[in-house]
Amino acid sequence: MINAALQPGLEKSLIYIRNLGNCPPSYLNDPGRKDFFEIVWLKNEEALHALKDTELEAKADWIYLIPPYRVHQLNKAGKNGELISFKRSMLEEEDKEFLLDLFKIFNVQGEFSCLRLNETSATELSGIFQLLDKEYASNNIVMVRALLKVFLLKLIQVKEHEFTGQDIHQKRVYEFLMLLESNYQQVRNTDFYAGKLGISSKRLNQILKDKLSKTGMQLIHDRLILEAKRSIIHSENTIKEIAYELGFSDRPYFSRFFKKQTGQTPEEFQKQAKTHIKIKFNTLVGDIEG
Repeated sequence: MINAALQPGLEKSLIYIRNLGNCPPSYLNDPGRKDFFEIVWLKNEEALHALKDTELEAKADWIYLIPPYRVHQLNKAGKNGELISFKRSMLEEEDKEFLLDLFKIFNVQGEFSCLRLNETSATELSGIFQLLDKEYASNNIVMVRALLKVFLLKLIQVKEHEFTGQDIHQKRVYEFLMLLESNYQQVRNTDFYAGKLGISSKRLNQILKDKLSKTGMQLIHDRLILEAKRSIIHSENTIKEIAYELGFSDRPYFSRFFKKQTGQTPEEFQKQAKTHIKIKFNTLVGDIEG
């Protein structure tokens, strides 16, 4: 009997693992992808987005870490590598240091992050992935969950070179991000979040600036814009309906907010996104920026 968490499709899955060459169109076009963290591992391939221009034509192992709710495309054409997609419920919520490290390497407040693996790291990750893939094929959710964490910890080590120590401020950042995820559509002031954390708004902003280089209000606005972009592209709702869903009292107010944050009106972004999707048909990762 197949474990529901390891279903081959996305609807009931908590995790989805495939070789890029065998990744079906049904996954690539599934709107449920927005709920998943994605790890795209290119093996001995040229980079799609490198840290330096000199790296763009270098064949190597590249890992793209794409957080949930991002507007992006995935096309497996001609690419050798692996895909791991998983929901946040696969993670241990009580391990806040691990989760904050994970959110950092996935660039949760941005589009995606990329890292180049050296030979040693690629070999170590390959060994872990083989075990993970084997347990995934055997529908062993307990082992899959454990090995996924080992794989992610190794990625954190590669990205950061060291694990973060115990830090109460890191816990507060994590708690803020979790509160934000649950409340950003209804509550848009830092006093609410600071109160929930038992600190002042000034102190919360100091911590967020130190750890994430943004204030609480900037992070609230970023999350609203992220959801607005996703809805404009993926939902069939009108701009007016999207505005109301996001808690805006009227469409003009939403349009002014969107343009102030992105430099475009919602309609301009929608038009650009449709053009982008038609053109960017042969890339693995393509982000759409406002």
